[in-house]
This record gives sequence, C-alpha cells and structure tokens, in this order.
Amino acid sequence: MIFRKKKTEISGSLNYIAWQRFKKNKLSLSGLAFILLSVIIAFSGYLITPDKSSFANNQILEISTRKPGFKVQMLKIRKNEFNEDKGLFSTLLFGKVDPYTYIPVNSYRFENDKIIIEEFNDIPSEEAFYSEHNLADILFSLKYEEKINFVENQIGFTYYNGNTGTINLTEAKNSVEQYHLTTKKYLLGTDRFGRDLLSRLLIGTRVSLSVGFISVIISLLIGITLGSIAGFYRGKADDIIMWLINVIWSIPTLLMVIAITLVIGKGFWQIFIAVGLTMWVEVARVVRGQVLSVREKEYVEAARALGFSNNRIIFKHILPNVMSPVIIISAANFATAILLEAGLSFLGIGVQPPVPSWGSMIKEHYGYIIIDKAYLAILPGIAIMLLVLSFTLVGNGLRDALDTKGNN
Repeated sequence: MIFRKKKTEISGSLNYIAWQRFKKNKLSLSGLAFILLSVIIAFSGYLITPDKSSFANNQILEISTRKPGFKVQMLKIRKNEFNEDKGLFSTLLFGKVDPYTYIPVNSYRFENDKIIIEEFNDIPSEEAFYSEHNLADILFSLKYEEKINFVENQIGFTYYNGNTGTINLTEAKNSVEQYHLTTKKYLLGTDRFGRDLLSRLLIGTRVSLSVGFISVIISLLIGITLGSIAGFYRGKADDIIMWLINVIWSIPTLLMVIAITLVIGKGFWQIFIAVGLTMWVEVARVVRGQVLSVREKEYVEAARALGFSNNRIIFKHILPNVMSPVIIISAANFATAILLEAGLSFLGIGVQPPVPSWGSMIKEHYGYIIIDKAYLAILPGIAIMLLVLSFTLVGNGLRDALDTKGNN
C-alpha cells in the first residue's frame, strides 16, 4: 500500500504567513530591496559621498556641467581660517567644513617659493590664464597680514593662531606635489555650479526618505486618532470628524500643501508638516470604516463585559486588528509624500538651496534637456521614479500578502 502525504498549509503566525506570501512576489521583493538600499545610503550620508561638505555644496565653477567620468587635476590650498575637527557622528549628520580651496589646473611649475599654475581651461580658442601661489600659503593656515619670508631655501611664515614656523624649500615642493596636487574624478559629472552630482544625489536620498517618513508618521498619528474616535463613538463625534474629512478631501492635495507651506514658511522642516497635514484624511477614513465593522465583534463585546475602559478596548483590542489596511495606505502615502516634496521643490517652495533635493535638482537643470547634458535633469528624475515605484510595488505586495482571503 502506498501512502501519500497530504500537502499541508503554511503554518505559523499571521506575520510569518504574510511574509511567506510577500516573498513570492518578486517585484515587491525587489522594491523592498531598493528601499533598504536607499535607507542605507541615507543613514551613511556624508561618510560615503565624494564631497563631504555640508549639503555637498562645494562649488568649483571652472568645471561646471562636466560629463560623467570627468577627471581633473586640483591644487588644494589650505584655507586661512580655523576649522574645528568634528567627530564621526557630527560628520555623518551634517558633513564637515572642507579646510581646502580647490583650483583646477592644466599644468604647473615651481619658481623659488611659489608655484605657477595654468588654471583649467578646455576651450582651445581661449587664452591661458596663469596664477601664482606661495608654497607656505598652500600648506598652512596663515595670517593674512603677516609677510612670508624666503631666505636661503627656508620659508618663514606665521600661522593663523599667531605662532611662527619655517619649512625647507625642497620639503615644501615635495609636500605640495605629494599631498596638494591631486586628481579628482566625478563619476556622474558636475552640475551647473561645479558641484559633484553623485554626492548631491546621495544626500538627496536622505531628504526624500526623511520627508516621506516624518510625513507618514504625522498622518498616522492624526488619521488613526480621529478615525478610531469616529468609528468607535459614532454619533456627533463621527458627524463632526466626517464633516472635517469631507471638507479637506474636497481640496486638491497640491493646492492644500502649497497653502500650508505659504502659511508656515518655506524650509526643510516646514515641508514635513505641510505634507503630513494633507495625508491623514485617507488614513482616518479607512480606520473609521474598519473600527465600525470591528466594534461589533464578539471579542469587543467580551472586553466591554469585563469592564475594560474604552481606551483599552480601542488600543489593545481594536486597532491591532485593523492595522493591515493602514500599513498598505502608509506605503502609498510614502510614495505620495516623495512626489509632493519633489514637486514643491521644483516650484521653489519646498526645501531651500543649498539643500540637495531631487526636485530642486530637476528645476536647476531642466533647461539642459534640449542639449547634450540632459542627464543633469534625468538622473534625479530616475531616482524619484525608482523610489516611488519601489514603495508602490511594496504596497501592492503588502496588500496581497495581508489579504486573509488570498491563497497561501
């Protein structure tokens, strides 16, 4: 006699079953992978960007709008100012002040205690421009009012803090050639202000995810609170909250965000509040509908019979059972928030320069689309598209995975 095992259903908790369903959706899984990669990039911040200055805003106008893969030799000149050495955590969040001024060069030569450079110019028809710089001024932070002395192959100078020092001429030349003449490569080229485009895109990931995350948190706090009150208590509370929902729902989202932005002002934090205050309506409607259907269930009646307070019934027994659609809506709202932020920044009322927003990057370079530098606007556009698409795919995958009527 042959015995055959009957195929068993996936066993385990509901969360485990939902995760097993979600893993079968390859598109949603790839979207989740891209989101996780974006989160890693956002957390890493300035630790992984080629330009570690605050907001990746190191402008070198001589090399503006250079194509991807552009390389140039740079002369690094020490700034004549005091720069406090920031810790790792501060650099991670805010970047650091670059202690050098960068001058792109075509060629150079030494003359006594000076270096003569031919400044970068890749237009053959234009005349070459030369400038000279003292070696000690390149190597050290000096006082402007103090004269640099050069006697018998020794360069004497005064530091920014008032101390004096000397350096041998040969040693100074070697130090300049070894440490202050470097080749910089721009993997994605430079923007119209000569800033590293790759660094701006990476820091822009942090802006988009921050706006999405904080806006969704604000919308959940407001939407879940009002929706649960309306659905559980019904009566006048439900009428007032539904009237408010219908009024706000009737106003176009973008117009509402623009109005709130104009009231509370333009800026990085203001955009979080403006976007969050417009997305709670859908959350409140869904929560209200779910609470209305759940409040009549037997376990809720049992909680009432045991004398539990309304707050405990709502937060301990009702809300945990209505969170599945809320999670799905949150994924969609995340994508909406990213699009709203990009749109507002494109219009000039979102995050303000020099903060690198993908929307503002498109605004600054959309005129280049009709010439051979269209990538300056296309690359941030692709970044927006991929991140929004990823959240949409994850939302669709969660909807299928959390569907209790679906097949395992």
